[in-house]
Amino acid sequence: MSSKIKVALAGAGAFGIKHLDGIKNIGDVEVVSLISRDLEKTREVADKYGVKHVTTDLADSLALPQVDAVILCTPTQMHASQTLACLKAGKHVQVEIPLCDVLAEGREVVELAEKTGKVAMCGHTRRFNPSHQFVHKKIAAGEFNIQQMDVQTYFFRRTNMNALGQPRSWTDHLLWHHAAHTVDLFAYQAGSPIVKANAVQGPIHPALGIAMDMSIQLKAANGAICTLSLSFNNDGPLGTFFRYIGDTGTYIARYDDLVNGKEEKIDVSQVDVSMNGIELQDREFFAAIREGRQPNASVASVLPCYQVLHDLEQQLAG
Repeated sequence: MSSKIKVALAGAGAFGIKHLDGIKNIGDVEVVSLISRDLEKTREVADKYGVKHVTTDLADSLALPQVDAVILCTPTQMHASQTLACLKAGKHVQVEIPLCDVLAEGREVVELAEKTGKVAMCGHTRRFNPSHQFVHKKIAAGEFNIQQMDVQTYFFRRTNMNALGQPRSWTDHLLWHHAAHTVDLFAYQAGSPIVKANAVQGPIHPALGIAMDMSIQLKAANGAICTLSLSFNNDGPLGTFFRYIGDTGTYIARYDDLVNGKEEKIDVSQVDVSMNGIELQDREFFAAIREGRQPNASVASVLPCYQVLHDLEQQLAG
């Protein structure tokens, strides 16, 4: 590897741009190839960020010998197969959440990552947001233990649009995408595996073909519980809000911001080198490559989350 880690980024949509913005702040990393389905729009984004190579085919970028690593911000249904393609091409890979929407494919990724020895990471951003890191450090220091997490993941969706208001080529999913954040975070913060999970869902949307509302209950081996409400019908503030109820206090995390149970702001500006969770996630990916180690949110470490999602999917289909 040269002094710079050279990266190909697949998916120039809303989340791909978040990664490009984060990488701008990281030294010794250069995005050298941009892949997306609309060549003209991809060129526009590439020109803005100074990326020289543009293509609509991931295989073109994987064939470039200078590419060390790939970040995948592509549709959910492509995540596992594209991660496998990156590993087979000898590239380190970070795939955005979810790792898969079929458990067997996630297991295949974990097995190949272990076999190749390449860094393979999944974008479980909540592990990196300063707000959640603050709580994690309190838990690690023995100063706070979760009794309950109460989480709301709310959007308002009637058409298949992304965060930039552009049409999606794929359909988003409450269980495999949005619930994945919380299922993983709960087990990670509790420091205990999930041993019980239940779910119910609302009506299936006639055009989108997905449930627009869902409720999930989780219990960890150590007794901590989590209640997760998800909706594409909520006409109000968008996003996910986490309430940590513990033995020594209450914390409410909203993205990179944190308040206590009385809505008093907690300064998390010194928790890490940035306040941007996506940038911190990318920093961990590149640090793991340089240091030859497993990253936080390695595909192996997040696989238990997808086992839970698989079990819930089976329950909902029953």
